[in-house]
Amino acid sequence: MITPTLTFPPELLLAAQGVRVAFFDVDGVLTDGGLYITEQGETLKRFHILDGLGLKLLQRAGITPVVITGRDSPPLRKRLEALGVTHVRYGTEDKLPAAEEMLDLLAVRWDEAAAMGDDWPDLPVLSRVGVPVAPPHAHAEVRAVARHVTQAAAGMGAAREYCDLLLVANGRYSQLLKEYG
Repeated sequence: MITPTLTFPPELLLAAQGVRVAFFDVDGVLTDGGLYITEQGETLKRFHILDGLGLKLLQRAGITPVVITGRDSPPLRKRLEALGVTHVRYGTEDKLPAAEEMLDLLAVRWDEAAAMGDDWPDLPVLSRVGVPVAPPHAHAEVRAVARHVTQAAAGMGAAREYCDLLLVANGRYSQLLKEYG
């Protein structure tokens, strides 16, 4: 049997209890923030497998992942479809109305939501949720509003760390881990 080793500060776990929706930005959160553009103008993205499983585990735990991103691309759509993420807004520079729409659709309050972002367009959502999270390379203003800055870098497990935090806080982490042990 595997014993969980992850720990988070108690005050952070208390804040994250009862989170029902987890907002995610893409570039700089689910990816490393770099854009790879081919000669033909096609945009390529790199996703980390740890982050993908984190999104799946959230869904299994009853926490709805919601992706709101300023960009749109076929690779992103393929990845989110493969992960079963159905609540997505693509090409949305003004993220607050999209987040409000999703919360209304899912009948969730701001204090029952968490968010992970890395730059100014994410600030309106981050400043309203109960648990704002940022990767370590996020802009200084984003890190300033975050209750948690991940140890893992964006595109390298930061989103998984965010997912794990929510799973631990909501008492689902140990149970899900046992399924793999």
